[in-house]
Amino acid sequence: METTEKSSPQQYPSKEVLDEVIIIEHLSKSFGEQQVLTDFSLRVKRGDNVVVLGKSGSGKSVLIKCIIGLLTPDSGRINVLGNSMIELGEEELNLARAKIGFLFQSNALYDSMTVRENLEFPLRRHRPDISEQELKEMVYESLENVGLEHTSEMMPSALSGGMLKRIALARTMILRPEVILYDEPTTGLDPITSREIEKLILSLQKKYKTSSIIISHDMSCVKFTADRVVLLLDGRCYIEDSFEHLEQSQDEHIKQFFI
Repeated sequence: METTEKSSPQQYPSKEVLDEVIIIEHLSKSFGEQQVLTDFSLRVKRGDNVVVLGKSGSGKSVLIKCIIGLLTPDSGRINVLGNSMIELGEEELNLARAKIGFLFQSNALYDSMTVRENLEFPLRRHRPDISEQELKEMVYESLENVGLEHTSEMMPSALSGGMLKRIALARTMILRPEVILYDEPTTGLDPITSREIEKLILSLQKKYKTSSIIISHDMSCVKFTADRVVLLLDGRCYIEDSFEHLEQSQDEHIKQFFI
């Protein structure tokens, strides 16, 4: 069991000098008798794209839901931008989430809202004092970032899968988060559209200087976007290295992903 001193968030430096924007230590999570994460640890430096690679059902999505506070781990510690996520109250957690973008695998757009209204929603929720002019400008810039300015008054049902993913990415970025969590950003997309999304992820990272965890089993996405790759195996961080080094590995557990 961790001591009080070890679990105290005070030992982390202030956000202004924090080099590691995400610190995960000894994270475990189970559902009934199914152990999904077991003593998982990971650190993400400012400006890095870290891809978590694993088979379907290996716990990748559970991991990022724990990071954002949608799931509570059984044990361990999660610190994001100097905040101990597990220890935060509801109000503090909502404030912390405003600095963390989350791109859902399903896109999670509101079907009853136009594209513009979907993008306005997080701004109105987290920035209640925003002026209508600033709101309009931020929505336009976000749509311009993904090349879909003309879709502002369209409904999500009128958009293709690739366009929906772009709009979801625009909404994820509209609050200018410092950290972004991507849950399978290219799943269900054709190869050409997948490459477009990968390029957008990198261009927005460069423009806004974000740090990211990308959950994926799409090896093209992994190769194109990753600064580092973490292999999630049996609930643990099995290995962490560059894509190029892992691609040359003779370890059978690693080779299976590169066949």
